[in-house]
Amino acid sequence: MKYLSILLISLILVGCSSKQLSYDARLSGFEYPFEVKNYQFSSQRQVLEMSYMDLSGVESKKTVVLLHGKNFSGFYWKQIAQDLNAKGHRVIIPDQIGFGKSSKPRDYQFSFAQLALNTKNMLDELKVNNFILVGHSMGGMLAVTMANMFPNEIDKLVLINPIGLEKYLEYVEFKDPEFFYKGELNKSVEKVISYQKKNYYDGKWSPRYEELIVPTKGQLSGKDWPLVAWNNSLTYGPIFTEEVVSKFSNLKMKTYLILGTRDRTGPGRGWKKKGVKRELGRYDKLGREIKRLNKRKIKLFELKGLGHMPQFEDYKRFSEIFFPLF
Repeated sequence: MKYLSILLISLILVGCSSKQLSYDARLSGFEYPFEVKNYQFSSQRQVLEMSYMDLSGVESKKTVVLLHGKNFSGFYWKQIAQDLNAKGHRVIIPDQIGFGKSSKPRDYQFSFAQLALNTKNMLDELKVNNFILVGHSMGGMLAVTMANMFPNEIDKLVLINPIGLEKYLEYVEFKDPEFFYKGELNKSVEKVISYQKKNYYDGKWSPRYEELIVPTKGQLSGKDWPLVAWNNSLTYGPIFTEEVVSKFSNLKMKTYLILGTRDRTGPGRGWKKKGVKRELGRYDKLGREIKRLNKRKIKLFELKGLGHMPQFEDYKRFSEIFFPLF
């Protein structure tokens, strides 16, 4: 009887845990580290909501806007946001349309220019006229696009292992969104961990990394995964079609490029054009190539031995470079 009771309790706990890890398209039930607000606006003949977190600084010395990468959303900026806020800065963390707690439209023409405009309009609504812009991974491509579109509003640009440091379509074949959609539908928790473990963390894994994929786990088991997967697929488009390499030479503000040089992120390396021998994602070389495009404005910091997520792999080393910039 005693063992039966233990078994029943275990089954109940497992059931609760499974239920808790099932999230809808807007991540209802998944708690972000700070209060979430929504900016409602009309775009492409539909009403959308862009979720964001806004931490007001005690003195609000500066406003810092943090742009997330493709495989995450705003929640993963928690520690950086807290530390920036502790320095007295206001910190704004948006989830882009198609990501996190923001709207997941069934049809949307995704482009970095569109996402940049959405973000700028949200900041206008919040009466933020000048800010420091920080972008990680895909957020780096978006940040460079914003910096070219709105150079007078951005005081400083900080890029953490951005993708887009090479012109992908010169080396890889273009793929229809349906190609990516099939891959997303075939995704599993095990595949997510395997990919991140290999590409982000040098074969290592920890509870800290596990926490970052909780939203993905929940959405994979939720009823809205096909819609989330379709948004994920559509957002691959700009990565390949909107190169930002040429935009670096136009940057007017001081730009800081922080690169973990072990990173080998190379979108499209699995379908390179016939005869292409270039090895994509050589971050140990790409930083210096990009710096040459605008030596006066770009300052490069290289973190040897770290990969695509230096702010999680070694926060201390990352912090020693990152926070003095503010």
